[in-house]
Amino acid sequence: MKSKENMWMVQDSCTSTYESMVVCAPVSVPNMQSVMAGCDSSTIAILPSGFSILPDGVETRPLVITSKAQNQSRDGGSLLTVGFQILTSDSPTSKLSVESVESVNALISSTLRNIKAGLQCEDQ
Repeated sequence: MKSKENMWMVQDSCTSTYESMVVCAPVSVPNMQSVMAGCDSSTIAILPSGFSILPDGVETRPLVITSKAQNQSRDGGSLLTVGFQILTSDSPTSKLSVESVESVNALISSTLRNIKAGLQCEDQ
């Protein structure tokens, strides 16, 4: 695996009155530098990951996620969708190792905890 010093994280985000989304992907520094120099970016393989937050569809609930005290009396719900693309091996026929499964599980758990903390909606 490449060291973290040889990777950059490319990120995009979007927020509207209906949704918020964050998508990011690690890209090697040499690949990014070649793209920034004008080379064809279609040859660069990336594995984007990210999340999207949308209202749960109940019309009586507010569309904006908030933690302000005046809005706590109103019910509000959101749907969180998280997507990861993770390469655990260079071989398409190899089986997942226990270490790979544990690593992916830790990544997903940590990400969800951080999203909940960022939205100030930890378990009460």
